[in-house]
Amino acid sequence: MIKVKRKLSSAGVQRRANRPVSEPPAAVVPRISKLMALAIHFERLLRDGEVSDVKELARLCHVTQPRISQILALNMLAPEIQEELLFLPEVTAGRPAIQERMLRPIAAEADWGNQRRMWGEIGLR
Repeated sequence: MIKVKRKLSSAGVQRRANRPVSEPPAAVVPRISKLMALAIHFERLLRDGEVSDVKELARLCHVTQPRISQILALNMLAPEIQEELLFLPEVTAGRPAIQERMLRPIAAEADWGNQRRMWGEIGLR
């Protein structure tokens, strides 16, 4: 076994002062609420002809076309679900209760009645 002895200099190293406890982090809008608003905005851009298609929208947003399609799929949700997503309470700590991935099977369901039932099963209410 080799032993190495070396003196270390602490010059230039600053010790951290005891800082007062900072304020708790500010509440943030849940990501899914932002994505729902983005889906509505994207739909409006496509409808008004400001972008020609999903490929152009993906290029402008610097994301892949499948990701844009996932976001746009949120527009297929029942209006009540969309409204609930837009007005979810702010998150102060931890992970939000709902992620976009959880909504994919609901958005894929064409019947709004079934969507409402599936939404109720998530248990956010």
